[in-house]
Amino acid sequence: QVQLVESGGGLVQAGGSLRLSCAASGRTFSSYAMGWFRQAPGKEREFVAAISWGYGSTYYADSVKGRFTISRDNAKNTVYLQMNSLKPEDTAVYYCNAARTLQAIQRGDYWGQGTQVTVSS
Repeated sequence: QVQLVESGGGLVQAGGSLRLSCAASGRTFSSYAMGWFRQAPGKEREFVAAISWGYGSTYYADSVKGRFTISRDNAKNTVYLQMNSLKPEDTAVYYCNAARTLQAIQRGDYWGQGTQVTVSS
C-alpha cells in the first residue's frame, strides 16, 4: 500500500510559480513511477508529468513542457512539481499518483486527494 498526500497548492498570479509536493508512505516508494495529473472544472482529468522509478526519466504534456519540472527525492519519499510561468489555464486540482510502471501511469495504482491551484489573470 502507498498513501499519497499532496501539498503546496494555492492562489498565484499569472506568471508566478508554485511547487507542489507529494509525500508518499511506504517503503517501496522508489520502485514506483510517479505522475501528476490535473482536473479543471467541467473538464476531464489530464496528464501533466511523470517520472520513472529507475533512471528518473521524465515526461510532460505539451501544454506544460518548458514551464513545469517533475522531480523526486527517494530518500524523502517525495515527488515534486515545480510550476513556473503559470497561466490562468493551469487552474485545476492537481493530483499525484503512483504506478508500478510508466505504462500504467494513466491508470495509476494509488492516487492522492488533490491540491487546488488557482492562477489569476
